[in-house]
Amino acid sequence: MSKPKIAVIIGSIRPNRFGDKPAKWIAEHAKARGEIDVELVDLADYPLPLFDAPASDAWMPATDPTAIKWQNKLSEFDSYIFITAEYNRSVPGALKNAIDHAYTPFTKKAAAFVGYGAVGGARAVEHLRNISVELQMAPVRQGIHIGGSDFIPIMMGQKTWDETKGNFDAFVPDLLDNLVWWTKATKAAREQDQAQAEAA
Repeated sequence: MSKPKIAVIIGSIRPNRFGDKPAKWIAEHAKARGEIDVELVDLADYPLPLFDAPASDAWMPATDPTAIKWQNKLSEFDSYIFITAEYNRSVPGALKNAIDHAYTPFTKKAAAFVGYGAVGGARAVEHLRNISVELQMAPVRQGIHIGGSDFIPIMMGQKTWDETKGNFDAFVPDLLDNLVWWTKATKAAREQDQAQAEAA
């Protein structure tokens, strides 16, 4: 089996977003393991229209060029780490819209979550867990939650992420251990399904 490839998806497109900081941080931790390939995927690089296709790509191919580019990028990966803010007790609209544009690339793959917000992005992460189940993903139990007392001083210029990120280092191994386990398991199962289909 080839080395699994994991995407770290920055789920906010706001120009003053915080999400790129924990995204780069968790990507560095993941790359240090050596057993996986890791790539940052920035939603801001995919200016998707509001989802208005006649049907999900689970039922018919996308026609919008940016949606096709987005789906093709996602298809390169075996699992995903979603970096999400919490907006009004849920996920950013841009992230939900991007997910709605791409059902098939996520199916039968693993997912993990890093949230930030007043309660550590917990409500946004919980919504993402439910969404990922509908996408036929395997969301891991572990998560990293960056609360308002940590990220708001950074946004206000009172602290830096470099001063703060050490508070969360201890939670990374458990998240990555479980994500990698499920990534390898789902990758092996998908490859077995493909081999059986080709042999049929």
